[in-house]
Amino acid sequence: MTPAPLPVVSTEARPIDAGERLVLLDTLRGFALCGVFISNVFMWFSGRAFLTREQMEAAMATMSLADKIITPAFMVIVFGRFITIFSFLFGLGFAVQMERAEARGSTVSPVYMRRLGVMFLLGVTHLFLIWYGDILTNYALLGFGLLLFRKRTDKTLLWWAAVLILVWPVVGQLALKLPQLLADTPEAAAALAKVETERVNASKGAVLAVMQNGSWLEVVRACATYYLKDFFPMIGISALAIFGRFLVGLYAGRRRLFHDAQQHLGLFRKVLIWGIVLGVVGSSVGVVMQQLVVRKVINPDSLPAWLPPAFAPLRNLGEMGIAAAYVSGITLLFQRAAWQRILKVLAPVGRMALTNYLTQSIVSVWVFYGFGLGLVTKLSPTLCVVYCLGVFSLQIVFSHLWLSRFRFGPAEWLWRSLTYGKAQPMRRGPDTPIPAAVA
Repeated sequence: MTPAPLPVVSTEARPIDAGERLVLLDTLRGFALCGVFISNVFMWFSGRAFLTREQMEAAMATMSLADKIITPAFMVIVFGRFITIFSFLFGLGFAVQMERAEARGSTVSPVYMRRLGVMFLLGVTHLFLIWYGDILTNYALLGFGLLLFRKRTDKTLLWWAAVLILVWPVVGQLALKLPQLLADTPEAAAALAKVETERVNASKGAVLAVMQNGSWLEVVRACATYYLKDFFPMIGISALAIFGRFLVGLYAGRRRLFHDAQQHLGLFRKVLIWGIVLGVVGSSVGVVMQQLVVRKVINPDSLPAWLPPAFAPLRNLGEMGIAAAYVSGITLLFQRAAWQRILKVLAPVGRMALTNYLTQSIVSVWVFYGFGLGLVTKLSPTLCVVYCLGVFSLQIVFSHLWLSRFRFGPAEWLWRSLTYGKAQPMRRGPDTPIPAAVA
């Protein structure tokens, strides 16, 4: 009897098949995308981040009870928490790609660098033609740094992550405030702070006016200028902290914590408990400071220049803690059949995260800016959340319908086709497996 031929393991790089995906990771990615959307709308698309402190105080004085509850809650459970999950999953995804490349007997670097190059081009297009708050360009540039850590020990990953997440934000913020710190007298430092505040308020006011009344081209020009002058330096401070989150994800991927979640349930339970504790402790300082400013107990302009940067580690600890609690909680619930059926509703959104992220920007620009519905500064915090949940619900339905017929989301197909240098098959064939989340 002739022995059956051994299966041939392809060494060719290719997009991951539906049957190879981890539905839990897609679910986490979909969950994170919803939170990122709420955060972006709440602070940026709504125009809230462009108001002066006096304007914010006036708006808060007339808030409804729901708005007064949602605003501080946003600081604890949303802001910075979901982008932390996204960054964690980005690093974890790199570990998955390395594992698959090693299984093929090849190296991850060539395909990975092409993927990042295409991501950067998509991000630049998104940034300058749609919305200045793009994260794709940052992730693409920072992603190259993961290649430097792919052979480092787990201990090295965690040490670097701790330094970048807890120490670097202090250094970066102190660098921005260096002129005030070097001032001869407290009065001189206060004068410099006042000048900088007036400059920032004038810049934001000019951009907000264009958002409210300008054409698409005028908005694009104004936002590009704002990005280069003000937004880029601000996100530059947080860039290395984001990379620290990449490294935590790379560590988790190496340890296969989510591939073999059943074997690590004890760890996930501990992370859930400690995440809640550290998240509440780290977040409480920011909430207390915000309320003291709102009630005019303290004047932020009178604070020493070194004080806000000193709180940066606590703020990052709060973000990491709540994000860890979210991830661990979902992972633990995912082990229960009933909860898994509910949570897997988010998986198709996570599989099409790029398409849905770009769609959120396109829709929100039209809804909020003057060349569309012009709702910038007009939606209350509660209505911003309602708007986000409404749009996201439609994206859940669309993602399910799309992936029942196609292998990739539209933007994912473009990304993969450009990465591999040829058009990828888009439609599902009769033998193409349908992911469990949309089956």
